[in-house]
Amino acid sequence: MKIICIGRNYTKHIEELQNEKPTEPVIFLKPDSAILAKKMPFFIPAFAEGIHYEVEILVKINKVGKHIEQKFAHKYYDEIGLGIDFTERTLQSKLKAKGLPWEKAKAFDGSAVIGDFYPKTDFDLSGIKFQLIINGKTVQDGNSKFMLWQIDELISYVSQFFTLKKGDVIFTGTPAGVGQVHPDDILVGVLEGNTAFELKIK
Repeated sequence: MKIICIGRNYTKHIEELQNEKPTEPVIFLKPDSAILAKKMPFFIPAFAEGIHYEVEILVKINKVGKHIEQKFAHKYYDEIGLGIDFTERTLQSKLKAKGLPWEKAKAFDGSAVIGDFYPKTDFDLSGIKFQLIINGKTVQDGNSKFMLWQIDELISYVSQFFTLKKGDVIFTGTPAGVGQVHPDDILVGVLEGNTAFELKIK
């Protein structure tokens, strides 16, 4: 399976990191080794100076597709989920400053939290609400209606470059409110009232 991630898909998140607003989706990949095992805590890596959370709506691909027209994109997924793209922000900033790839900061072991998936028929896809709660406090409160590129647009765009296969997961981008995690933090992801994941930081 592939983990395909979309960066800079919410205007307020772009602004909080002082990034340039893209004219097309920003794509990067995580290997399957980045997936954090279910029910396992997230261990802050030894190399890390500052791990940031980024909660994101996830889409699971249900069949093989290439050069998918946007009008047919809805046929390529049945489920919506929630996850976290953990990011080593200090390292990412250094890599970006040198014009280098982000993988060391984005694709390290355990950097992809994949929570529970739910039938897409459970949601109004024009505006899916989601939150990240840390130690009982809501730190990110998002709605997919504010994405620069919606799910079907992303599937169509990504499929121009990568053949999508059954089981692939697309991370659709994070809203504003990202920040650093610390040992003993408890992170809870909520998707339209459903607890999609819960994990502890160590």
